[in-house]
Formats: sequence, C-alpha cells, structure tokens
Amino acid sequence: MVFYFESTVVSPPVTLFMGLDKYENEDLIKWGFPEDVWFHVDKLSSAHVYLRLQPGQMIDDIPTAVLEDAAQLVKANSITGNKMNDLEVVYTMWANLKKTPGMEVGQVGFHKERDVKKMKVAKRINEIVNRLNKTKREEHPDFQAEREKRDRMEREDKKKILKAKMEKEKEEIKKKQEEAELRSYSTLMNSKNMEKYDDGNDSDDFM
Repeated sequence: MVFYFESTVVSPPVTLFMGLDKYENEDLIKWGFPEDVWFHVDKLSSAHVYLRLQPGQMIDDIPTAVLEDAAQLVKANSITGNKMNDLEVVYTMWANLKKTPGMEVGQVGFHKERDVKKMKVAKRINEIVNRLNKTKREEHPDFQAEREKRDRMEREDKKKILKAKMEKEKEEIKKKQEEAELRSYSTLMNSKNMEKYDDGNDSDDFM
C-alpha cells in the first residue's frame, strides 16, 4: 500500500507519496523512477517520502514550500523524529540510493554523499501536516509494472526523436544535393551561352 498526499502550496499541486511500511519502501527503492526525489529524516528511522519531478525539472528547481511539505511529512512519520526539534531531513535523487546485500529491508545508502542535500526542520508545523493529511489517499500500485511502463515509453520517445533526427538529416542532405545540382546546371548554362555568342573568329584584321 502507498499513501499519496497533495501538496497544494504550488499550482498545479504536486504529489508526495510514501510506502506503508519497510516492505513497500523496499519496492520503491527497487522500482522507483529516475525522476523521483527521496526524503528521509537524517540518522533516524522515518517514512520514505518521494516527490516525482516533472520532465526537465531538476532537484534544485523544487520550490522551498514543497520541500517544507516533504520535510514535515517525513518528520511527522518518524516515531522519534516527530517528538524532536531542530533535526535535519536529507533528500536526493532516487538514482543516488544504494542498496547492498547486507542491508536490512528498507535500509539504503548513497552512491555519492556529495549529491545528498540537507535541510533543517526546527519543529513540527501542525498546519502543514494537517493540510497534507486531509488529502491523503491509499492505493495499491504495481511498482514493477509502473516502472516497466515508464521505461517502455521512454524508449519509444527516444526512437521517435532519433527517427525525426534522421529524417531531418536526410532532408538536409537532399536539399544540399539539390542546391549543388542547381549550381552545376547554372554553370553549364552560362558556359553554353558563352559558346553561342562566340563566332570563333579571333582575328582583329579588317577588310
């Protein structure tokens, strides 16, 4: 089961989501999208909250208000962190999550620590948590099927882009060939005109 929350601090709203428990978190770690941003309370047990970026959007493009919503959500869903003030929330792209065989279910590390961002959370803000909880809904997605569908669509898009690029290159080659033929024809016609008006008499003698 996955819980979805609507962050209405931006327009249009964006969706934050998290797994019910460590097993759903494990599936999200395995079958997440490259466009997903992962949030977690630093050094404490908490929910794994995700935000799916829009095409072309980068992690640094996330509005501060959305980051605050995600941070409050992971804090509120941390047994220890929910009672603490002045803690940190870490976030990074899904692709930076590292899973090794010795790790427990739901546990992750990072490929590159420098790609992990941190933000301070001074305290729980009930207004934010309550607003998000009012939008909460439950679903039972097939993580693997969703990821495979996403990858298939990406491959198809890449094929379309490649095909369009090849067609454009063919058109450009054809245009250059036509222009070269036109120039060659013009040169030939000019040459014939010169021959037509040349009487073949190079003498400067007069009768």
